[in-house]
Amino acid sequence: MELEEVPGVGAKTAERLRELDDPMAAVEREDVAAVASASGVSAGRAAHIVRGAIRARHDDPGGFLATDRAREVYDAVLALLQERAVTTYGEHRLATIYPSAVDSRIEEVRAFAERARERDPDPAVLDALADVAPVERPADVTVRDRCLATTDAETYSEASEAFPELSVEIVEDAHGLADLARGYASVVALDEAFAGVTIDGDVTVDPNALSHPEEYVPERTLAFFATNRASLRAAIRVHRRAGLEAAVDLDELEAGLAELDADGGVAGDEELERLQIAVDDLDAAVSTAESMANDRLREEIEERDVTIEGADLLSLVERGAGVDSLLSRELADEYAEAVRAAREHVADALALREDEASLADQVFGDEPTYPVERREEAVSRLREELVAERDRRAAKRKREVAARLANLRAGAADLVRDALELDVELAVSRFCADFDCTPAERAGTGFDIEGGRSPLLDVPFADVEPVDYGVSGVALLSGVNSGGKTSTLDLVAVVVVLAHMGLPVPAESARVPAVEELHYYAKSQGTLDAGAFESTLRDFAALTRGADAKCVLVDELESITEPGASAKIIAGILEELHDAGATGVFVSHLAGEIRDTAAYDVDVDGIRAVGLEDGELVVERSPEKGLLARSTPELIVEKLAEEGADRAFYEGLLEKF
Repeated sequence: MELEEVPGVGAKTAERLRELDDPMAAVEREDVAAVASASGVSAGRAAHIVRGAIRARHDDPGGFLATDRAREVYDAVLALLQERAVTTYGEHRLATIYPSAVDSRIEEVRAFAERARERDPDPAVLDALADVAPVERPADVTVRDRCLATTDAETYSEASEAFPELSVEIVEDAHGLADLARGYASVVALDEAFAGVTIDGDVTVDPNALSHPEEYVPERTLAFFATNRASLRAAIRVHRRAGLEAAVDLDELEAGLAELDADGGVAGDEELERLQIAVDDLDAAVSTAESMANDRLREEIEERDVTIEGADLLSLVERGAGVDSLLSRELADEYAEAVRAAREHVADALALREDEASLADQVFGDEPTYPVERREEAVSRLREELVAERDRRAAKRKREVAARLANLRAGAADLVRDALELDVELAVSRFCADFDCTPAERAGTGFDIEGGRSPLLDVPFADVEPVDYGVSGVALLSGVNSGGKTSTLDLVAVVVVLAHMGLPVPAESARVPAVEELHYYAKSQGTLDAGAFESTLRDFAALTRGADAKCVLVDELESITEPGASAKIIAGILEELHDAGATGVFVSHLAGEIRDTAAYDVDVDGIRAVGLEDGELVVERSPEKGLLARSTPELIVEKLAEEGADRAFYEGLLEKF
């Protein structure tokens, strides 16, 4: 399949997806995070693209959710699933599970759900998952202390493409290479012709450098692991705690990550840290040493009585000598001791090695002078040596760490992806546990639900009363206001939607019809005007066309127009659905009138009202077959008749019912 063949992927989106290493593979493995890593593709858009690919793979035309209310039920169920995901990836990945009429897709998700139900949502695993995020591509890396050199224009072009992090320079000969070596810490010559040429500086000749970039740009590998370090460490914890089979050696990866800092530099190397501190603290150490030497000399001078005879003073003046000559004659030993202490301070403060300390000795001259002053040229030489040594050490350590990590990169990405997919499975597992779900059967006409509890009710799930309900075709459901008719429809819709998603349902057992479409019509608010009424009739006319199996749930359709006309219209709709072999439930307060008007024996079920207690309606939540339920007004009149006052009046009213 080509990208443009995926439903919902146009030319612009396809172009963005082609930025990925293997976009079609990412789409086909349903990797929402990888798809979303393409520029301009949001996570929500990525989930939509993946859903499109799933539909294409299963030849699924979509359209199962045929009405707004059906889509609202799915959205509510999906939200309950997503609430149980720890990661944002998990939330978007769950959005790729949708209700379908295609058996292959439903069975695919059923198999996934069965695996998921076996997962243990260990709190420690969930805690670790909180720090797992999809692998990110690191920001562009630029290395300024290294360059590639070649005499060939074609090689230049290839190197520029292969090493975007480095400068690539064209040189004419060894002299040009030598010039580069003076400007860069290290140079890699790509031409065999430079082999054997002696050039001052760090120059490597490697005609095959393009085939192993990790050796010359270890920062590329290190940037990936540094950028994703926190997520990788969390994924390691997830795998260990959950006992997942890892795509990479966890100990090896963990050890490699321990050698990196957040910026992609090498951590934990004492020698590199020493050199970095020496570079950073050089000026401060020299300044302190300079002050120490001057303070010491000042004290010596202040305590010393110096007598100069006239002939000596005249001789000094005639030679143009100044105070330095006087110091050299009178305080040579004291000056030497002060400078020795200053040199020792620099060496000790910077933890310099013996060869480095010899450079530090040159910072202060041997000839006495006051005040003692650093020799800037010597400080610069020491700094250059320390920086060069630091960079050499850093480059060496980067190459070593990158060489160990390079082969772990693909496995590391898989490690994170597997942890994120575990989050999806655990969300399903928690959903099934929280709502006491069991797999549903898809077969036949009608439905049977035992011990079903709707998760959409605004009460704790543990407090929801279980409902047993089933119909063989199309039935009417009667009952008092606030008796639970709408929540029963919602339960049926939830079970039908979840079963066609391939997920377990919140019931002790359930069988639903294998239908092509779910039509759920919510209760309309008030009588419709002529135009809206006509539009509603057109919807139902379209619903009765075609041979596709349908599940139809309708809540108080009679509110669209006058009660007498509503009963006749609903009866006609029921007849058409009955003849088409549809499954459906129509909630209505006109069940009796509709039954009397219909041309076939319509099943009428009822939610039995037991009575009123303290003004609260008491009902048996499971619909009773063949019961035309009493209305709330009838219950109130009955209650008043039982109280005794004006009993004859209320009994007369009861006879009207």
